[in-house]
Amino acid sequence: MTVAYWLAYGLLGGGALLALIRLGLGPSLLDRVVATDTLLVIIAAGLAVHAGLARDPTLVPVLVVVSLLAFVGSVSVARYIGGMLLRSGDGGQDVGLPQAAEERAGQVGEADR
Repeated sequence: MTVAYWLAYGLLGGGALLALIRLGLGPSLLDRVVATDTLLVIIAAGLAVHAGLARDPTLVPVLVVVSLLAFVGSVSVARYIGGMLLRSGDGGQDVGLPQAAEERAGQVGEADR
């Protein structure tokens, strides 16, 4: 193996270890989501490095699947958490936009008249 293999895989392994530590120690759900997303990006980068250094194009479909999994997972969790933040504690009723956004929307509506 060349120096490029050892350097690339060492850096990716170190990043994966740090992401796993953040995943385990993260005090909030968002910390864990970011750590999971980072870990999936590191896995995709590892696959890309292996495909590039070994000149193996058969890993490209797996790389696409891992990248799509990371993207869809991040968007899904962001939408879930965003929905949780907009709900009140009174029976799960949606409280809508924050007050400043409602005022801004009202000003825009008045300007159109």
